[in-house]
Amino acid sequence: MRVITLQQGEKPAAELIERSALFDAEVTSTVAEIIKTVREQGDKALRDYTQQFDGVALRELRVTDQEIQAASKRANQDIVKELHNAGQRIFDFHERQRREGILVARDDGALLGTKISPLDSVGIYVPGGRALYPSTVLMCALPARVAGVRRIVMVTPPDASGRVNPVLLAAAQIAGVTEVYIAGGAQAIAALAYGTETIDAVDKIVGPGNAYVAAAKRAVSSDVGIDMVAGPSELAILADDTSEPALIALDLMAQAEHDPDAACYLITTDPELAEDVPAEIAAFIEDSPRSEITQQALDKNGIIFVAPDLTTALDTVNALAPEHLEIQFAGAMDFLGLIDNAGAIYVGNWSPVSVGDYTAGTNHTLPTSGTARFSSPLSVDDFVKTSNVVAYSYSALKQDEATILTLAAAEGLWAHGKSVRARFELFEDDNED
Repeated sequence: MRVITLQQGEKPAAELIERSALFDAEVTSTVAEIIKTVREQGDKALRDYTQQFDGVALRELRVTDQEIQAASKRANQDIVKELHNAGQRIFDFHERQRREGILVARDDGALLGTKISPLDSVGIYVPGGRALYPSTVLMCALPARVAGVRRIVMVTPPDASGRVNPVLLAAAQIAGVTEVYIAGGAQAIAALAYGTETIDAVDKIVGPGNAYVAAAKRAVSSDVGIDMVAGPSELAILADDTSEPALIALDLMAQAEHDPDAACYLITTDPELAEDVPAEIAAFIEDSPRSEITQQALDKNGIIFVAPDLTTALDTVNALAPEHLEIQFAGAMDFLGLIDNAGAIYVGNWSPVSVGDYTAGTNHTLPTSGTARFSSPLSVDDFVKTSNVVAYSYSALKQDEATILTLAAAEGLWAHGKSVRARFELFEDDNED
């Protein structure tokens, strides 16, 4: 990991914290062609791309309900049990996020409000590749279920045998997924956005993926809702001279093992940690079955910022706006209010990111690449839409008539004003509210 020593009040240079590009021109061009082909050829394109990219010849795209039930029984039951436990935590937390609509009565008789309605259908992308992610199924599907989404569709790449791992199917059953299809990559995003003979289009697409998935989500976002365009995973750890180097090392490694492009930052006021933490990583990494990925990420995107004081350290955290932030020192809760930009904040030595990934119940689908400056974690709000409600009375419209006529005339919109006057002309004898 690189070590950068900051001066008092200095913020890290932009080039030091620049995240890996989500997609380059080649990725964008490839994705555009894939989307075009799926829109034109439907199921055939999905099968052809699955053969090309996954080396699997698919007979059926949809996993039947019977197959899901059978796979759930075939899956490791110890894992299934813990998925149930994690799922209950996630459901309970998101149940508390539900909002009711409002309806407010003004003194003049007007009723104004907000109506909250669930989306009708949502597509969930669950990655394949380097690891198995049943937790992603729970994190994406359960908030949708809490919100009242009727149709929850999961797409995921096949394994080498052309099937979906039984653990993923068990998670889908637990989370209330209504349809499962074998499709991955940009082609799966295109199918969710525009539909094929087998897969009906959805209203919104959520879930993480590689650069091609991210580029596809961005490309279809003018036609279908998306949660976010997510980049590689990130962790920043804020530490001082009371922090334990071994725990910092392991938590950085836990993030780095996701992806060679994962970003790992240590921000500390203790210069000794800049030496101790890399030494601990070197001691642990030999035991990791994902040591190559872990080392690549730390070498490429690992930085230790040594700050002269806590204020500079906090400014660095807020400049990074990390996906995950751990505050690893005593009294950490006292500094929570000073953190403005972070997708999820893990407070104290007993709160590693792993608890948020699996059991805390908070959502682990988080803004990346510095977008925590303006974006939020996936929540129930992502699966609902709001409608404004306006119900005026005679008295309310009469009271506002002059204002409307004046503003309509100022904007040169004749019919705006006339539509108000006409009501009083047509219903001059009916002035009851």
